[in-house]
Amino acid sequence: MDGIGIYEIWKGLLWPLLRLMFFVSLGLMVGNFIEALNWTGKVAKLARPLTRLGRLSPVTGASFSVAFFSGVTANTMLAEAYDQERLSKLELVLANLFNSLPRYFLHLPTVFFLTVTFIKGAALIYVSITLAAACLETFSVVLVGRMFLPKSAEKHVAKIDSKQEKTSWREAVAKTWERFKRRIKRIAAFTVPVYVVFFLLNRSGLFDVARDHLADHVPFLAWLHPKALGIVVLHVTTELSAALAAAGSLLDAGGIGYRDLVLALLVGNVLSSPMRAIRHQFPYYAGIFSPRLAVELILYSQTFRAVSIVVVGAAYYFLI
Repeated sequence: MDGIGIYEIWKGLLWPLLRLMFFVSLGLMVGNFIEALNWTGKVAKLARPLTRLGRLSPVTGASFSVAFFSGVTANTMLAEAYDQERLSKLELVLANLFNSLPRYFLHLPTVFFLTVTFIKGAALIYVSITLAAACLETFSVVLVGRMFLPKSAEKHVAKIDSKQEKTSWREAVAKTWERFKRRIKRIAAFTVPVYVVFFLLNRSGLFDVARDHLADHVPFLAWLHPKALGIVVLHVTTELSAALAAAGSLLDAGGIGYRDLVLALLVGNVLSSPMRAIRHQFPYYAGIFSPRLAVELILYSQTFRAVSIVVVGAAYYFLI
């Protein structure tokens, strides 16, 4: 591995790490402040119909509502509740999966305007399918929660409003700062070294080798249009924008139809997600949760997401 220049260290490591720690810190502060002011129940009201049906606690409901604006804040709320034993391991996993819908809406504007720029009308189909997959994931969590979570959560939801204690802003700020100082040390102790390790692994070319290996072994995609395979390979080996550029070029040349184009993007989405999760999710998940728990949550999340996309994509493949 060649020497690393100062600019590369700043651009590839220090600046992204500082930005990540800033948003993690901000999320932690907001989550702690909501808890300190006893606003969890109020924020959870927005998701009350779903959480009541799924026997999910107010903390999960509050996390769901906050996740529409900040995924980091939502995760820090869940981590705090789990550490304080207000969430069981099962509900923590379900809560993380439950937030798939707000996470989707958080990135929807960027994804939509990027896709519609390159693939025009096909963007509506692609976005609709991925939205349907996110909805399927969230409603599946509600069903699983209804089946396996205890009824005590429902009773807790019913009583939560009557037990709210008033806290002054001064007390809330002091309590938030104390909680923040304790938790940010642990988060930094895991996030910083993990991020550095992944930076070095990425620079060594390990992730490029893994992606190229995956891209070269796609015989199980023989059912796809031959020209669509290039879209899948670009999605896996580079990023979504490159795959969309290739898709738009094929579409303009008349070399591929909407259906094959959308299916190729869905396949690329599923195949590229694990690599993106390892590189981008794990460093900050390992700081918010314990490293082992972070791996479990990412594994469950990626598996559930992939299955949801496959189910909805299969319906589109066979019914359209």
